[in-house]
Amino acid sequence: MTARVFPAEPVFESHAEREFAEALRTQLPDDAVMVCGQRFSDRREDREADIIVAWPGFGIAVIEVKGGSVYLQGGEWRQSGGGLDKQIRPVEQAMRCKHLLRNYLRQDRRWRAGDPRMVHLVALPATVVPDDFSAPDAPRWMVLDRTDLPHAAARVASALRQYETDIEPPTAGDVEVLVDCLAGVGIPQQDLLAQLHEREAECDLLTRDQARVLDMLEGNRRVEIRGGAGSGKTWLALEKARRLALAGERVAVMCYSRGLAEFLRRRVATWRPRERPAYVGTFHGLGIDWGVPPGTDDDSGYWEHRLPGQMVTLARALPEGERFDAVVIDEAQDFAESWWPAVVATLRSPEDGQLYVFADEGQRVFARQGRPTVALTPISLSENLRNTKQIAGTFGSLTPTQMRNRGGNGVPVRFVPCAAEDAVGAADDAADALLQEGWPHEAVALLTTYHRHPVQVERQGDGQDAYWKTFWEGDDLFYGHVLGFKGLERPAVVLAVNGFRDEARAREMLYVGLSRARDLLVVCGDLELIRRVGGEAVVRRLTSGS
Repeated sequence: MTARVFPAEPVFESHAEREFAEALRTQLPDDAVMVCGQRFSDRREDREADIIVAWPGFGIAVIEVKGGSVYLQGGEWRQSGGGLDKQIRPVEQAMRCKHLLRNYLRQDRRWRAGDPRMVHLVALPATVVPDDFSAPDAPRWMVLDRTDLPHAAARVASALRQYETDIEPPTAGDVEVLVDCLAGVGIPQQDLLAQLHEREAECDLLTRDQARVLDMLEGNRRVEIRGGAGSGKTWLALEKARRLALAGERVAVMCYSRGLAEFLRRRVATWRPRERPAYVGTFHGLGIDWGVPPGTDDDSGYWEHRLPGQMVTLARALPEGERFDAVVIDEAQDFAESWWPAVVATLRSPEDGQLYVFADEGQRVFARQGRPTVALTPISLSENLRNTKQIAGTFGSLTPTQMRNRGGNGVPVRFVPCAAEDAVGAADDAADALLQEGWPHEAVALLTTYHRHPVQVERQGDGQDAYWKTFWEGDDLFYGHVLGFKGLERPAVVLAVNGFRDEARAREMLYVGLSRARDLLVVCGDLELIRRVGGEAVVRRLTSGS
């Protein structure tokens, strides 16, 4: 039971403030939100609310926290500590921030719940207040002291209940809207192309900052880096491969998806020759390059077992110069357990050859379960760098771990309600609308979750290479399926939730689909189906209009 905190890593002005916030956070339920250090400015004043608690079914509490020894003398609040004794106005500060928050919500067009139930409180985590304490501006129930720390959440709930008003408390949906309101509104730009280029540059800059992770892992020869969507895993995988190749190592970069493999190849082709890995492509493609006869797409036994088994045999017979010093794998959660012996066999030294694995356990969309058969040092990435806050919010409840969003504020997610069988048609209309709004075709992808779009079927009839070429070089938007789009992104994605072939993998497929858009997400589908697969939190974010 822990509340969500915004920002994810708040900065506190004092130890007392941190102590109180951490105690309160651990006591609040999962659906509550705690906002720390929220500034409010208007023409007359500039103030900061130490802590705002938004609690569905209870209300909103604005809390002013004062450390040190606090006492009331002659009707004047005073604070002593560090050799200083000064007058303070904690009740006035809390009350002013409460009014500023209320006024701010009234002016935000996204807030439609009216004036919510709201109280202002004072927390004195280093002071003990007598039970018979009373002040005209602060009855005892409005003041939390050191003895209240173990049950601070209960005291907040009690204060909200004691507040005599017929105003309804906020719902869970209201709380989500409040979070969005406090994030502000993105500044619109007239030139959409310029906006897209700027966003891409910002995301790339944030992603490149992830290189510090590789710096910390220098000297570690076998590592598994785990992270949710938007955490920069693919960039890190390529950067690690580039560094290894530059150091003179013979490197293989591999994945499962053909589309991702083509992306990796095209990115590597822009590097200087001495930075390029010796092999970039799919795991199965390496085996075929070695001489394993190609199989058909519908022969799962070939891809899952026979080809990997033959790769082990062929690898042992290869000259040492054709094997690798290091293997880098992106989207490693796609790999079956039967593939890992072949991966290790490609190394010149199977015992201590370098192996760098990048994975997202939340994206296991294929009916296979496999873990590396060698010991790897686990490292976790906890920041989403590429999706806007609005897009990240749609799939935040589907990720294995909570991610801190650094992708910035953006435009609201669009939801088009329709039956699952009508989702593709609705998605076509939504994609056409984006093009009419000025979105360039190369910035838009239309993805399905079950049956492929007819255009995708037609293009794949020309072969996989010709089909994937349309992702980069076509004169139309890209049509794909979430299974083949893992590891890829588009600035704008229209997701047609037209059902799921495998209900056991539906949640993971929805997660992949929602996370492929960088700047704008449009979802077309049946709300009840999405609720059954993704849960109430996903539905709430899709329908909040923010």
